[in-house]
Amino acid sequence: MRTLLAFFLLLPAIHAQQKRAGKTNYPPQLSGAEQRIYKKVDGVELTLYIFKPKDHRVSDPQPAIIFFFGGGWKAGSPAQFAPHCEHYAKKGLVAITVDYRVKSRHGVKAVSCVEDAKSAIRWVRSQADQLGIDPNRIVAGGGSAGGHLAAATGTVTQFDRESENLDISSVPNAMMLFNPACILGPIPGKETEWNKKAASINERTGVPSTEISPYHQIRKGNPPTIIFHGKADTTVPYQTAELFTMAMKKAGNRCDLVGFDDMPHGFFNRGRFQNKPFEKTLEKADAFLASLGYL
Repeated sequence: MRTLLAFFLLLPAIHAQQKRAGKTNYPPQLSGAEQRIYKKVDGVELTLYIFKPKDHRVSDPQPAIIFFFGGGWKAGSPAQFAPHCEHYAKKGLVAITVDYRVKSRHGVKAVSCVEDAKSAIRWVRSQADQLGIDPNRIVAGGGSAGGHLAAATGTVTQFDRESENLDISSVPNAMMLFNPACILGPIPGKETEWNKKAASINERTGVPSTEISPYHQIRKGNPPTIIFHGKADTTVPYQTAELFTMAMKKAGNRCDLVGFDDMPHGFFNRGRFQNKPFEKTLEKADAFLASLGYL
């Protein structure tokens, strides 16, 4: 499983790719979005950006989709998923792109990012009546490290912030993942070079890496999931998505893997490849949400 090491070896490449794509503009100014503070931690106010459907009424609750940006838990911006939010607001969903703490701005490790992602989902669910959201139809989405966060909210049972109302669930009802980093630790029963690197991976995660590794936390009852992944991805290898999908199905969970031939990491973002993958992934995502009764 040597290719699993690629994600961590290429974290600098992820950040460079984000910068080239203009995703590091921070803080973002997102036209048409309502800004709300969902969390205050260590003197930091964390914001989410809410895109509502036209003529949305709180008396008519709709599903919500919450996106987490990529950037290796180091950098990135909620602006990355603004185009996806605009798409889903037009489809009638309440669409949200979330800011969370990252290493370059707040000096945190990945476990804090997981905590923030859980906090965001809990806050949205707690505000469902005010936002006009169906609390039982909340989707977590994201790309790369943001895909990891979305997957973690649906699989990892630890690292909720204790000061929050834990009676309100931080678990989404479905997951939409774009080239997610779903395997962060060695796979039991497999002797690989990956196992030898576990200590250095732990330094980046802030806890033993398997504790926030979605693959290692899979169990029966995880939310239905769709994954979009490029088969030529050298940053988060396609094989990791295959392994995650197989483990989800083995546990009795729905997990649809949509592979894209010759596509690299980040292929799904608007502005790449004449927007063809952007449009195709949304087409497939819409069908997935429709199958759940969300569209």
